Amino acid sequence: MSDSGSALSRLHPNGPPGLGPPGGEVLVIGGGFTGLAAAHELALAGVACRVLESEPFVGGLAGSFEVEGARLERFYHHWFSSDLEIRRLCAELGCAELLEQHRTRTGVYYANTVYRLSSPWDVLRFAPLPLPDRVRLGWSAVRAGRVRHWRELEALTAREWLLALSGPRVYETVWKPLLEGKFGQYAPEVGATWMWTKLHLRGGSRSRSGREVLYYLRGGCAALLDAWVARLTGLGVRISTGTPVREVLTDESGVRGVRTESEVLPARRVLATTAPDLLAGLLAPGATPGRAAAHPSVPAVRRQLSAIPYLANLCLVLENDRALSDTYWLNVTDPSFPYVGVIEHTNLEASDAYAGRHLVYLSAYLPTGAELYRMDDEAVFRASLPHLTRMFPDFHEGWVRRHHVWRADHAQPVITPHYSERVPAMETELPGLYLAGMAQVFPQDRGTNYAVRQGRHAGRLIADRIRTARPAAHHPATEAQLTDLTGTAGPRPVPQEGTE
Repeated sequence: MSDSGSALSRLHPNGPPGLGPPGGEVLVIGGGFTGLAAAHELALAGVACRVLESEPFVGGLAGSFEVEGARLERFYHHWFSSDLEIRRLCAELGCAELLEQHRTRTGVYYANTVYRLSSPWDVLRFAPLPLPDRVRLGWSAVRAGRVRHWRELEALTAREWLLALSGPRVYETVWKPLLEGKFGQYAPEVGATWMWTKLHLRGGSRSRSGREVLYYLRGGCAALLDAWVARLTGLGVRISTGTPVREVLTDESGVRGVRTESEVLPARRVLATTAPDLLAGLLAPGATPGRAAAHPSVPAVRRQLSAIPYLANLCLVLENDRALSDTYWLNVTDPSFPYVGVIEHTNLEASDAYAGRHLVYLSAYLPTGAELYRMDDEAVFRASLPHLTRMFPDFHEGWVRRHHVWRADHAQPVITPHYSERVPAMETELPGLYLAGMAQVFPQDRGTNYAVRQGRHAGRLIADRIRTARPAAHHPATEAQLTDLTGTAGPRPVPQEGTE
């Protein structure tokens, strides 16, 4: 196990000065952007906290690997013009100059042909649709931008809304294959709000000419994470990597700590930044021999947290010696192609940053039981080669210098109609247990920008609960509670509305 806060722990074995002993810490499960943002807010509020990350590195889905001495995210990342939380964070950490603007090209693969869809003129030249439907396709983005509030769409499925927006031919040619490629069996259940968010974000991140403008950090997310970990360590946050949590422990009062592979860590407040059903699996359902009785709310909380289905993601990353195309983001509408997107990263960030390697992500969303997801890495690569050759006839295996396969079991929550009624509360009914993650950023979709926002919100909420609980701890009869604070379940937060 590595612990980026270990040096600080040796200096202050009972925790950083003024923050109380380790038993009084808030434990944060997960060292992705949400967990780090929460820890940041807690530290700024003077609350001791410790981040427990199962992987050997922080960053979550934005964690990186090495390519020719540079670092690249395992799963593709970029930011939109509206991603203000990331901009604020970069400025706060002194990394603002690393955030660079890029004009990118997008396209769609349809009927064995790549079509560019980077500008309004490209849409008008989209040959698979007759001219009136090309106009409808272009106009649908404009109409989506005119939706005044996401609640107007919450009762609709994406299919119902897109059919009304652009007509049956556009839906069958463009939208239906994309929905099915992304959500598979869940495609008929996907809510219109999810699709609106996608159209709204991409439509709002375009230049006056209609070209998409995206942002990326020079040095990738790793550069931001390096600066962030240094700042957090300086604030007294203890970050323990390689430390998977196996169980959240409870008693009659609420949360009492967590169990890792090697120890029990006492805490009266725990924030999980996992998928809700993963947190449900960490809650012991009841008392067993040698174990304290679980809090009576545990069964109900487990049921609530298990209600939202997720899809996994598999990314095959190729290090090529030449470019596949000049397109950054290629949507795939061919159901026989195993990936829903081909993202050529070095058409966003130049290949010079990677010693001339041309980097391509092939992204598939699928159940964890799918055949492709269960293949070993080499089998994934071999199974993908014929499809790449079909999409790019000049391509051959000799272009590939190295390949990598990355998997995430919980990569995309399925957003359904009336999802606001299913959004898990940040403060659960189990006293002291909090949840912050991608299932709760509705009506926006997952992404590091909203992960930061969600984490900051969670950190402030927990710090506020601690502040309001502290006055009672000064009574002589309750002095021990200074290191054994009991959380209280508060009102269900209202989901964030609108976009930034």
